Amino acid sequence: MLIPVLLAALTAHAVPPSPAAAVSPALQAPVSGTAPEKPEQPWPPAGVFRPGGGVSAPKVTKEVRVNYTPDAMRAKVQGGVALEAVVRADGTVGEVRVVRSLDKRYGLDDEAVKALKQWQFTPGQKDGGAVPVVVQVEMTFTIGKRR
Repeated sequence: MLIPVLLAALTAHAVPPSPAAAVSPALQAPVSGTAPEKPEQPWPPAGVFRPGGGVSAPKVTKEVRVNYTPDAMRAKVQGGVALEAVVRADGTVGEVRVVRSLDKRYGLDDEAVKALKQWQFTPGQKDGGAVPVVVQVEMTFTIGKRR
């Protein structure tokens, strides 16, 4: 159950490529993180809602799995990238920001943003109409076999 002042949080996992690997998001409590890297830009952008108070959270309809970079795999970098994204009224992903970085050196933060921008959602609703809504997503990078 989400408390109206909380953001919707989704989780995705990255694993080394394998035909049997599948990912499905799960609603979780919001991810705590640090301030955005570019504080001069207002967040969320004007006209974008947060879930709660009569605004429903978007729901994932198409997820693109995040990929490891070869350098990150060689370096055995593991962990999560916390992101916030604007789900537009048409269900596509607009602006994305990294809330908690995992890796800038080997490109995992960039891979997480790239994957999330390809996701599609059933848009959030307010007063019976689709509206842009901010969601939180954590992409988790794990080396090894999925259970």
